[in-house]
Amino acid sequence: MERGTVDRLTTAAAAAVLAVIAIAPLATAALAPTAGAQALPVTRSVDVEDTIHGIRIRDPYRWLEDLESEEVQHWIDAQNARTDAVLSQIPGRDEIHERLGELFEIPAIGQLWLRNGRLFFTRRDPGNEQMVLHVRDSRGADSRVLIDPDALGDEIPVRLDWWYPSLDGQLLAYGTSEGGSELSTLRILDIDTMEHLVDEIPGTRAASIGWEPGGRGFYYTRFPLAGEVPDDERFYHRTIYHHTLGDDFSLDPKIFAYKEDMTAWPSLSLSRDGRFLLVYVYLGSAQNDIYVKDLTREGDFIPIVEGLDARSYGVVIGSDFYMLTTQDAPNGRIVRIDLNEPTSLDWIPVVSESEHAIQNFSDADNMLLVLYMENAQSKLRVFSRNGDYISNVPLPDLSSVADWTADCTEDDVYFNVASFLIPPTVFRYTVSTGIVSEVMTVEAPVDVTPYTAKQVWYKSKDGTPISMFLVHRKDLALDGTNPTLLSGYGGFSVPTTPGFARNRFLWLERGGVFAAPNLRGGSEYGEDWHRGGMLDKKQNSFDDFIAAAEWLTSTGYAESDHLAVWGGSNGGLLVGAFITQRPELAAAAICDVPLLDMVRYHMFYGARIWTAEYGDPNNQHEFDYIYKYSPYHHVDDAAVYPAVFFTAGESDMRVHPSHAMKMTAKLQALALPNRPVLLRLERNAGHGLAARMSRMQEQYTDYYSFLFASLGIEPD
Repeated sequence: MERGTVDRLTTAAAAAVLAVIAIAPLATAALAPTAGAQALPVTRSVDVEDTIHGIRIRDPYRWLEDLESEEVQHWIDAQNARTDAVLSQIPGRDEIHERLGELFEIPAIGQLWLRNGRLFFTRRDPGNEQMVLHVRDSRGADSRVLIDPDALGDEIPVRLDWWYPSLDGQLLAYGTSEGGSELSTLRILDIDTMEHLVDEIPGTRAASIGWEPGGRGFYYTRFPLAGEVPDDERFYHRTIYHHTLGDDFSLDPKIFAYKEDMTAWPSLSLSRDGRFLLVYVYLGSAQNDIYVKDLTREGDFIPIVEGLDARSYGVVIGSDFYMLTTQDAPNGRIVRIDLNEPTSLDWIPVVSESEHAIQNFSDADNMLLVLYMENAQSKLRVFSRNGDYISNVPLPDLSSVADWTADCTEDDVYFNVASFLIPPTVFRYTVSTGIVSEVMTVEAPVDVTPYTAKQVWYKSKDGTPISMFLVHRKDLALDGTNPTLLSGYGGFSVPTTPGFARNRFLWLERGGVFAAPNLRGGSEYGEDWHRGGMLDKKQNSFDDFIAAAEWLTSTGYAESDHLAVWGGSNGGLLVGAFITQRPELAAAAICDVPLLDMVRYHMFYGARIWTAEYGDPNNQHEFDYIYKYSPYHHVDDAAVYPAVFFTAGESDMRVHPSHAMKMTAKLQALALPNRPVLLRLERNAGHGLAARMSRMQEQYTDYYSFLFASLGIEPD
């Protein structure tokens, strides 16, 4: 999600690139394998049946869950070969591949971090296969490379998972993993000498790090290593340790372990002076506890927030803890707590709740910068530490703050702004002067003038108003023939906001419409909006998405034969529910790394963490509403489904690949040759699938070839 300045194409080049492709009535037959193509793999069905809470449930493809099985590996190879055979024959595929190669050359800017006058940031430029970590003087222009993941691995890609610079900007703790597994190993880099220290710590997936002043050591989170817990608990029991540089990590003292619930997710922050250690124990995406320990005193952790059905987070300023909380404020409010008396129940109001949800806040130069969400768009406001409103920070229209960084000792705040049509731009806001200046952007050889981005509203099944972003050509005719791509997520309090996607211009150039609704389950409209799409209300997310498709077809954007849906992870569950509940509404679906067997989702890797969002199938009441929508269990032999393209990553440690594999087998058994069901299982890939840009180009060539053929987009 990015934006910035735009280079213009010449008139002739723009005319060639932006030529709209004619739309045929329906051409999914183009996806049907020819006589010489790879045959549909044979998938044996096994009589497996469970009785769960009194309900008999058949699972004929459970054998596909065993990824170590030679038979399963052969089946995966056959599915990949068939997908290659089907997609390789689609007309115009070479042109799709070439144009995507050009678009993926557009640079990207990612995470920002300001430390002691140094600005750390990730960026991908032409020639880079992945995002590269850079550092520069915060007021300078020249940067140097710290970590290039592609220099760390050959055949098996190495990924930079996370990174934390020390307070003085001299050392960098970072984690890398192989093959998309996200099973990080922590390492320490001296930023000035570019030499690595001896320290290496495995088991640091998605680590949380708190550097001590002076960089002598740090607090960190780690998962159990082999032999420390039973194998089926390796993805749980996240624990906080302390490490002194140069020590053997196996002797690191354990600082905090949440023994009441092994699925809890502790994270940490350390006050700048090293006095207060804050521990945040997340019990799902809607609730967390907070504990504090004064490291200058004897004693244990003291609860600041415990047992409240709310989300809370904060920063320490001196001995005050400024906390954003949804307790008694679904849209969020900021309060102040005296850490010298942390047991006090006095929460001093600082910034009151408003009609717009607070997403985040930070402190800089004695001010509080508060990030709001208004109609799924970012608004940044400045307050004094007492809560007095000072000013707004100007942002582009229809945009979102993708990332930002501040250092309480500095006058500058840096933020990366995203929009649909403008590529990445990093701005600097100087608190003392109120001046906003552009400090980093990218060049993009795309003419955005023919396109428009806007927001519309429609009503869901229960009458709830839902907002949706639309991006398309300005001269679009509402005659129902526009190829339209509906994409959604709707879960875990993750908002859908304006963002820059390079590959999407291929779709827009061919006359396509992109639609992104703000489904319940996200955080666009506060915590109530999130809770309106979780647990027993999860069906609301699906209904919101279905209503979006109905609105698009009823208003003339696209008849169902020209509509496709796309979602990944929790969004893959969304797509799975869509095609099993309303298969007639779309001609094609892309279902990336999805959750689909919701009866058994909690049995793999660390998925029990998600029971707070979805519910626990071991609980009868929760099982009842989960089973009611579980896509794998609601495939109807009499239904006519869209063409479906499933993907999975063999090294995915979040969502087990068998979700996509079992659903592929079940839909393929219905034998609809003109609406095929395809599976691509990526080797050496995790939840994000392709890590390297060259492989991503191949991946998106598959996606768009599938979509163009399914929706009848003829080659130019």
